[in-house]
Amino acid sequence: MFEDKTLICKECGNEFVFTAGEQEFYASKGFENEPQRCKACRDARKNAARGERKMYVGVCAECGQEAKVPFEPTGDRPIYCSECFSKLKEQQA
Repeated sequence: MFEDKTLICKECGNEFVFTAGEQEFYASKGFENEPQRCKACRDARKNAARGERKMYVGVCAECGQEAKVPFEPTGDRPIYCSECFSKLKEQQA
């Protein structure tokens, strides 16, 4: 039903592929317009609108490595590095 389309980013002018899967997702959400920007430009635009996110450093409760988190650790709950956090989420699923 859907086929990959090559589109031109209105921000950077580069070509990007609007995949059949992405088109199916857009249709399921009721979106009628195709994306105007490539993924890199969409991400940059989102991050610019959101502002810079402050990251805090702590120690991972699982492996003891440095863990960067988007909130200030208070010590009352464990924090995890990205790798350990992903493993814990997989185990809970």
